[in-house]
Amino acid sequence: MPKLSFKRRHLIGASLAVSAWAAGAWKVHANENFKIQSPERLRVLDLNWQDRRRDRFVPVRLYLPVSASPSSPVPLVVFSHGIGGSRFGYSYLGRAWANEGFASLHLQHVGSDRQLWLNGSPIQLVERLREAARESEVVARVADLRFALDQALGGELGAFFDNDRIVVAGHSYGANTALLAAGARVERQGRLLDLNEPRVKAAVVISAPPFYGEPSPSHVLASVQVPSLHITATDDVIFIPGYFSALTDRIEIYENVGSAKKLLAVFSGGSHSIFTDRVGTGGWALNPRVKEATRSLTLAFFKSVLHADNSKLHEWPQRHGSLLADYRALG
Repeated sequence: MPKLSFKRRHLIGASLAVSAWAAGAWKVHANENFKIQSPERLRVLDLNWQDRRRDRFVPVRLYLPVSASPSSPVPLVVFSHGIGGSRFGYSYLGRAWANEGFASLHLQHVGSDRQLWLNGSPIQLVERLREAARESEVVARVADLRFALDQALGGELGAFFDNDRIVVAGHSYGANTALLAAGARVERQGRLLDLNEPRVKAAVVISAPPFYGEPSPSHVLASVQVPSLHITATDDVIFIPGYFSALTDRIEIYENVGSAKKLLAVFSGGSHSIFTDRVGTGGWALNPRVKEATRSLTLAFFKSVLHADNSKLHEWPQRHGSLLADYRALG
């Protein structure tokens, strides 16, 4: 996977890895899908929203804790997928978070989603990936996130969410989307392109490509002031003809984020797609162990930054230390 750039020729920074609550609770398209996942403590709701101002569909999947109610609102995580992904991906995270009391809203970005693999000739795939990573799509992804937040918090289930505890998260291309929503900025023709979403209180950044083509990482990332969790692996390498991004780029993102409150976890081995729902990638034995460690680390981070409970975060390195090549505790 190439390094992310806002310049058109470098703009592939993304992952190749590939019911309503009650009747009428949320007015959506007819193919909504609601399931109670017993014995899990969550509900799953698929919604096909449309941003009429931009004439753009924003499909989402919501993992909602059964404990959520107007009298007991829960934190909300908004998750952005990598290139070629969908709202159905990263379910191992959405389910884990909802089971522990954190709602998870998984976006689908229609300009850079799984249709890239399904539509058109395989020969033209690289060109489709370039189109999906163009600057207008980078900006549209953050607009998707903001629109989805407006829909979720302003809809009939809005009272189920704690507006003061909003987290953005993403993998690969989605990690860059999360960083932009969390305050990363680039300069265009002497003007700052600031896509910051002020409702965001923390960010989870998994396998983020660099903002390639920008003057310096600190120029882009110093403005990210919310607490952030950075997750990667030593073999977290992105390949595509003409582009390359490796672990050093993930470390550079972490080091240049402006907030003093940040945490880095680097797993030994693995792969770029080990953090997706794919099984086997990165090693049949290692894959489920990294997923379990990622689930527990993200939950410990949420409890620390949203509930001021550091107990699980302090325990985590002892429980999963054998998997780690590097770990830098929350500042």
